[in-house]
Amino acid sequence: MTRWTLRRTLVVGTGALVALTLLVTGVVTSLALRSFVYDRLDAQVMETLQITRISQENMPGGPTQPGGGSGDRPAPRVGALHVVYDADGSVVDSSYTGDDGEERSLDAAQLAAIDSAGLREGTPTSVDLGEALGEFRLAAQERDGQRVVAGISLEDVAATTSALAIILLSVAAVALLLVLVGLSFWVRRTLRPLDRVAGVAQRVADRPLAVGDVEIPERVAEADTDPVTEVGRVGHSLNVLLAHIEQALRSRQHSEDQLRRFIADASHELRTPLASIGGYAQLSLGEGAPMTQTQHRAFDRIASESSRMAELVEDLLLLARLDAGQPLRREPVDLTLLAIDAVSDAHAADRTHTWLLDVREEDSIEVPGDDNRLRQVVANLLRNARTHTPPGTRVVTSLRVDGDEAVVEVIDDGPGIDPEVRQRLFERFARGDQSRNRDAGSTGLGLSIAEAIVSAHGGSISVASEPGRTAFTVRLPVA
Repeated sequence: MTRWTLRRTLVVGTGALVALTLLVTGVVTSLALRSFVYDRLDAQVMETLQITRISQENMPGGPTQPGGGSGDRPAPRVGALHVVYDADGSVVDSSYTGDDGEERSLDAAQLAAIDSAGLREGTPTSVDLGEALGEFRLAAQERDGQRVVAGISLEDVAATTSALAIILLSVAAVALLLVLVGLSFWVRRTLRPLDRVAGVAQRVADRPLAVGDVEIPERVAEADTDPVTEVGRVGHSLNVLLAHIEQALRSRQHSEDQLRRFIADASHELRTPLASIGGYAQLSLGEGAPMTQTQHRAFDRIASESSRMAELVEDLLLLARLDAGQPLRREPVDLTLLAIDAVSDAHAADRTHTWLLDVREEDSIEVPGDDNRLRQVVANLLRNARTHTPPGTRVVTSLRVDGDEAVVEVIDDGPGIDPEVRQRLFERFARGDQSRNRDAGSTGLGLSIAEAIVSAHGGSISVASEPGRTAFTVRLPVA
């Protein structure tokens, strides 16, 4: 039931309450009718007993007539029974009036059932007289040394109560069916405003709100924002919430745009002075003028750090352009040739690692994109493996086609990535120092740049790592 809709819960719950009410009403009505019928039947039994006793008082001392009465005895009731016992317990007279009005004597088994019933004087009791006669309501009374037993069949009572039970059950079933149909229609109609509010919430939830310029035009209709009703309060609160969210997202986007413009402008402006610093440092070192060892080392560090800073500035400028949605070139890129060149470059740059290439396809694999940027992605992944794994690590670059995607994987058998670091691995300026050896400095932008470039190509990049195996997987749509 926890997974049921509100509509189903209301219909089923209300239907169950109505069914319980009808059941209780039917049971109480049946019990009340049964009590009333038994009271009337007991009164008739006592009346029959009185008539039978009076008839016995008018009897002469001789043999009794059938039925235990004289000629002026009232006509016997259909379904009535009486038995007259003498002082010694012998049966003086017994009879039962059938449905045809004919009186019949009771047999020995029926008389034995009456004797074993233990009837008390003046108290009607139900007694089963077998299949032939069924159940009777009997009462006994002593008079002048004789004991008179009289009663009436319970057949009519049983038929009446059974008919009432069938009628109540049929009426309850029809009423419950009508209630369920009416409830379904009424609940559906009543919950339409809530469905409309839920529809607005669902459409907002389907919108990508994480990045980019966000606008939320969806709002709950004014008819569903009446503060008098519960649904109206929800609709009004949702509209207010959406307005606040839209304002917050606009403020966020404005801040991001400002920061992106600042980074792009600063990066662009820094390129020239950094190039000048590096140039002057190289010029000073190249003149061959006499200088102390400290001066020579200082100029060498100036040239090295200016080159490193220029690389950082270029990375920041690239990220700013990608964040701004600057379109990339779209031309066929041969991934097979790209992977071969990247592995060759990695082997030339570092011979302490084992660099392998696994190309499973005989034909070249092409994807639409920017060749230089895709080369940068593979180069960044290989550089990441070289930087954060110890010498002797085996790095395998594989290339294959999976459906309509080209898959590039860079797998190493290094120490792996700490799970906590893995969660923020593609964030900017993220570093893996906590889980991997760091032999050289890095800007912490390589993987974030790779992710931005792959996303701009409509692909995805992921990582799976455990001790002894770390795999970066790049998926790109094939041409």
